Amino acid sequence: MSALPGSPEAAATTGLDDSPVLPAPADLPPLTEQTRLEAREIIARYPKARSALLPMLHLVQSYQGYVSPEGVTLCAEELGLTKAEVGAVATFYTMYKRRPTGRHLVSVCTNTLCSVLGGQRIMDALSADLGVHHDETAADGSVTLEHAECLAACDYAPVVTVDYEFYDQQDVASARELVAALRRGEKPLPTRGAPLTDFRGISRQLAGFSQYGDADAARAAIDAPGALEPTLAGLRLAVERGESAPAMPAGTPSEPEDQGEPRETVRPSGRTGETPEKEAGDARVAAADNPAERAGAAQAHPDAGAEYGRGRPPGGLDQQGTDTPAGTEPGTEAQGPATHPRATPGSGKA
Repeated sequence: MSALPGSPEAAATTGLDDSPVLPAPADLPPLTEQTRLEAREIIARYPKARSALLPMLHLVQSYQGYVSPEGVTLCAEELGLTKAEVGAVATFYTMYKRRPTGRHLVSVCTNTLCSVLGGQRIMDALSADLGVHHDETAADGSVTLEHAECLAACDYAPVVTVDYEFYDQQDVASARELVAALRRGEKPLPTRGAPLTDFRGISRQLAGFSQYGDADAARAAIDAPGALEPTLAGLRLAVERGESAPAMPAGTPSEPEDQGEPRETVRPSGRTGETPEKEAGDARVAAADNPAERAGAAQAHPDAGAEYGRGRPPGGLDQQGTDTPAGTEPGTEAQGPATHPRATPGSGKA
């Protein structure tokens, strides 16, 4: 399945990017030996080298702002894959960009709840302000705009993310101001989550490396405050109303038993002188409700082939229609007498 040629919206809907790979921009930073060393560091984290492909794609994206043909080649060389194999992965996941991105990636959720509450209106307004459509970059290189199928934050709808950091409960006016600030070079604090860096920085973080220059900056990002009121609203209301979840039953839960077999087949007694497996096998045969079940239980018995072989367990298995004695199968030589007489044409026997 692929998107319709020339349709950014279809590409977003299917999750596949069918746009052509453009020549690398003249000012594109090269992938250096340092990039390869970091790629090998990623590979060393995994028991199988090819498992490192996803973070490696984020790594090359952190250097160049997108997964360039050069980035595909580097990943293929380091992992021993073909460029087609690498390209297949890079074009499947929407977090890997196939064209140069702006300093920031602005994603607008247009899935059901966000859309009902104004997500599509936000997308339309930002598209008009920037002069771009889905997965396109403003002329000044500041922002790449995309619509997202779901940002997994329905309790904060409508949601916009910048470089995957959340800006919750947006409307057209607040989203426009957010993007205007980004274009001015500002970095408004997210509603929750770490302070903004840029798209290349978050790509480096996703590759498994710190995007921050020092430990203090990294710690500040981890300790960033978050406005979690919508998520905690249910808990707050429960406290106000004195509500709580039902108490767990006291005592140790009893061990569940197999409802399809007798207790003896689940927990052999050990008092019969047989092994637990044989005792369970006897119980399965005894508990069978019909000849077919008894035959199946007999064949699965540990002694199958001896006294339980050929569907004849001790105690006398009802063999009506459950087995054919050895040597009596149709088409074999030296057929013995049939266990059950069968009617023959013209015999008058039924």
